[in-house]
Amino acid sequence: MTIYATNGAKLYIGGALASQATDFVATDFDGETWVEIGEIEALGTVGDTSAEITFDSISANRTRRLKGTRNAGAMEVVCGIDYEDPGQIALIAAEKTIHDYAFRIVMNDAPSGGTPSERLFIAKVGSAAEALETANNVMKLNATLWVNSNVVHVDAA
Repeated sequence: MTIYATNGAKLYIGGALASQATDFVATDFDGETWVEIGEIEALGTVGDTSAEITFDSISANRTRRLKGTRNAGAMEVVCGIDYEDPGQIALIAAEKTIHDYAFRIVMNDAPSGGTPSERLFIAKVGSAAEALETANNVMKLNATLWVNSNVVHVDAA
């Protein structure tokens, strides 16, 4: 069993990409022009969680649970502010629109001579706020990605 560190992972933003009625697959992201978002400090979490539907059965004296809709969450991204970084500029611009954008995470888990794993999804940029904090801190750009699709896993090879 092998585990990997998050360090070395990269986050990219693509163009506006509409949602679709079926789950995305890796080829749905072919042709995207990816721009790396620089100075990432934290990538947050991403992945499906099912809503809980409950039913209280009187005769069984038991609450029954069903799985409802799936939600891939809100990914909280933290960057050190770089006013000249093309990825951060694209992220801020995406927040000003109503569109979903393609996103790509490339992990640092490639086997020797191989390719790393990836995660692909679409999201709305729900926020892009500056955190200025105290004297001995780096100014940060905090962005929230509202994931609006399944997360496509591409395995390392």
